[in-house]
Amino acid sequence: MYPSTSEDHPQKSQTQIPSAPPVSYDQPPPLPTPVVPQYVTGIPAQYVAPHPVKWSSSLCACCYDVPNCCLTCWCPCITFGQIAEIVDKGNTPCGLNGVLYAIIETLTCCGCLYSCAYRTSMRSQYRLRETPCNDCLVHFCCERCALCQEYRELKHRGFDVSIGWHGNRERQNFGLQMPPVAPGGMYR
Repeated sequence: MYPSTSEDHPQKSQTQIPSAPPVSYDQPPPLPTPVVPQYVTGIPAQYVAPHPVKWSSSLCACCYDVPNCCLTCWCPCITFGQIAEIVDKGNTPCGLNGVLYAIIETLTCCGCLYSCAYRTSMRSQYRLRETPCNDCLVHFCCERCALCQEYRELKHRGFDVSIGWHGNRERQNFGLQMPPVAPGGMYR
């Protein structure tokens, strides 16, 4: 009935069709799920670096732990036994490893060959660099310094090497034990 004006009907050139939802509907991208390694008996649970990391102390830093330095100097079989029990996750006891080391060292003077295998195992467990040189060469040239360094590394990673694998496991699980169950009812 009345003539139409341009205000009543917008022109097609002014009409815009949205090509995407408004910015307020956009959701932030989901956060990536961190990959956390599952530890069955990892005591204590440690972050395992994707690339080899440095040792916590140098090879010649023996005097940082003087009691261990003296013990390792005069009786390396004890220190080796303690280290081997932790690295071996309690599969062989400290005494057995220490006696084997003492026998090999006494009969052949090549205890370094036995101990370098545990250094290699420890390096692979904790992704440590093979420094300053090959593991067997380190143990052949600086046996006692290498044992002291391994002992300090385990201490740095939270182990009390003197109580062994099972002692560390009990220490870690101490707060997680179930309380004793009290008998029900009252008795006179």
